[in-house]
Amino acid sequence: MEPGNQTRVSEFILLGLSEKVEMQPFLFGLFLSIYLATFIGNLLIILAIIIDSHLHTPMYFFLSNLSFADICFISSAVPKMLLNIQMQNKVITYEGCITQMYFFMLFGGLDNFLLAVMAYDRFVAICHPLHYTVIMNPKFCGLLLLISWLLTLVVSVLHSLMVLRLSFCTKLEIHHFLCELNQVVQLACSDTFLNDLAMYLTTGLVGVIPLAGILFSYTKIVFSILRISSAQGKYKAFTTCGSHLSVVSLFYGTGVGVYLSSAATPNSMASTMASVMYAVATPMLNPFIYSLRNKDIKQALKNILSSTVAFPSCFYGFDSSNSVFFTLTQGDFSIG
Repeated sequence: MEPGNQTRVSEFILLGLSEKVEMQPFLFGLFLSIYLATFIGNLLIILAIIIDSHLHTPMYFFLSNLSFADICFISSAVPKMLLNIQMQNKVITYEGCITQMYFFMLFGGLDNFLLAVMAYDRFVAICHPLHYTVIMNPKFCGLLLLISWLLTLVVSVLHSLMVLRLSFCTKLEIHHFLCELNQVVQLACSDTFLNDLAMYLTTGLVGVIPLAGILFSYTKIVFSILRISSAQGKYKAFTTCGSHLSVVSLFYGTGVGVYLSSAATPNSMASTMASVMYAVATPMLNPFIYSLRNKDIKQALKNILSSTVAFPSCFYGFDSSNSVFFTLTQGDFSIG
């Protein structure tokens, strides 16, 4: 873009999903319902894991953090969209846009790393069952979580600071319902080479590397399961990672959809709808996937809803006596 139309930016215009006035009440009701379902569903998973001592294991520790990240991820975008619809105002301040963009990147990136860490947890549990409790000890799990947070914090801060140096043109309309990094950079009049370079490099760090870790872990898991002779043993092994694999497929499937639609037709409705699936539908579906496919979570949720479990005074780590332990004997795979 030519820098001739530069101006001091104070606000952007979020065009949203539709400019039709008659569609606004429907969109408000739809996204309010989705947001409440996501918030309540993920909150129930967190409470279930805290309350039920049988869930004080590394796998559920990471799942509770994934649920927290999903709540924050959807909260970075949907409440502002609901407010704009209710107030019939599409404006978002410059500071608000940068803040929204920062938190959207932060918790979206954190989801990537947590899914990779959870895949590693399943790899250790199935491929090295006798050493599971030794390897996945509370200190190591805390370290993996800390590294995930630090990496996403660095990437989010880096992109936010690099956007602050950009100059913007007079046309400040964002064809989206949120301030997404790529959409904001496209509005700049100044040179965006460094921003584009940083986006490509950090996509490798936040997206490709975790995905490669997930693929490596599940490749090892599949080969390990295929060595089990009994059909029942194979079934039990697959069920231990079925929920996680479903969430990974949903998250990365919609993420790839966002990337491809943005590259093909930027500022299009297809790109916006792909982002809706990635940023809104995925966090909403995660608790349903885990509650429907995981009998431990289902039982814990039943206990919460029936108020039969008392809230413990504290929860500092994993209960080693209840840790998941896998035993491979005579070609069978059992969970005890």
